[in-house]
Amino acid sequence: MRILHTADWHFGRTLEGRSRLPEQEAFVDELCDIVEREKIDVILLAGDVYDTVNPPAVAEQLFYESMARLSDGGRRHVVIIAGNHDNPERLAASRPLADKQGIILQGMPVPTVYTLNVTSTQEQARIFALPYPSESRLQELLVSSSEEYILRKAYDERLAYLFALQSREFTPSTVNLAMSHLYVLGSSESDSERPIQVGGAYTVSATTLPAAAQYVALGHLHKPQNVAKAPTLARYSGSPLAYSFSEAGQAKSVTVVDAAPGESAQMEEIFLTSGRPLVKWEAKEGLQQVYAWIDEGQDANAWIDLKIHVSDAIPIEEIHQLRKSHSGLITIQPVYPAVTGEEIRVARSGLPIDELFARFYERQTGGGTPDEQTRKLFLELIGEEEEGEE
Repeated sequence: MRILHTADWHFGRTLEGRSRLPEQEAFVDELCDIVEREKIDVILLAGDVYDTVNPPAVAEQLFYESMARLSDGGRRHVVIIAGNHDNPERLAASRPLADKQGIILQGMPVPTVYTLNVTSTQEQARIFALPYPSESRLQELLVSSSEEYILRKAYDERLAYLFALQSREFTPSTVNLAMSHLYVLGSSESDSERPIQVGGAYTVSATTLPAAAQYVALGHLHKPQNVAKAPTLARYSGSPLAYSFSEAGQAKSVTVVDAAPGESAQMEEIFLTSGRPLVKWEAKEGLQQVYAWIDEGQDANAWIDLKIHVSDAIPIEEIHQLRKSHSGLITIQPVYPAVTGEEIRVARSGLPIDELFARFYERQTGGGTPDEQTRKLFLELIGEEEEGEE
């Protein structure tokens, strides 16, 4: 049978206030095309459907529409678990309707093994689906100690027990799968993931993952990656879009797995073309270099984090003009020449302290001038009196 693994959709997420909904809609269209083209039998969505526990209505509508399209009226199995960003009860609320479409929604980490009959291959799959298993969602106090090492050990042992317990339902005549939303030690993180570990407590070692499963589908980390040292093929599919500039340059993808009873699973990474890339620009030659890049059409469809080397503050009018010239500019960060200690000493020896403050204020505010009250407050704070100036 053919299995598609995806995760971390984060519907409803924005980028510095910019909507990503059109990109998420384009991803759903592309995903539906992939599912049809690759003749997928089972879809696994490993958590973080939404970006918040209270997603906007448009995000929920997009999710429901995408599930209806992907399940194809119940002819294709879809299994979805809650991630740490999701409200587990809210995600599972529509389960009575979803079940009729062949869609399994599981919010709370209640150990459950589902049996899926795949008619196209006349095979049966068994999947242990474990939503984000925090202590509160497991409704267990694993240990009374607050020591990180002790809690991590107890958490790791608890998940190892759950994986081993549910693996008893795997058989040689079924395709055996596991899915969860958690952090495996040693995996590569990015800034756009909300931490699920307290310090390093809510983590598991790679060897904790179930060896009896032919494939372990994981969610939480946004960079596609296999889990090193896992006892079986285990993978983070990654997010379909780049959600922070720490993911700039990452190729986004979904994972397709071929599995048959009693055989090793084989995986293929299918790269996505939807979604605007996130890129970083550093204009060391100043504003003219930025305008040259824009005129050349460089990264015309991208979201851009811009660093621009300048000697003086960029006027607000210039910033407006830059944003008009490229709608994808998200941040514009000026980089000023480094000032040496000797330059500071010379400047201080030749200028009054209030003049130095005025120049500092102008640079920090992008051209502003401190009013008389602010200047006086500064002088009071450094203990200087304006003697002889009146």
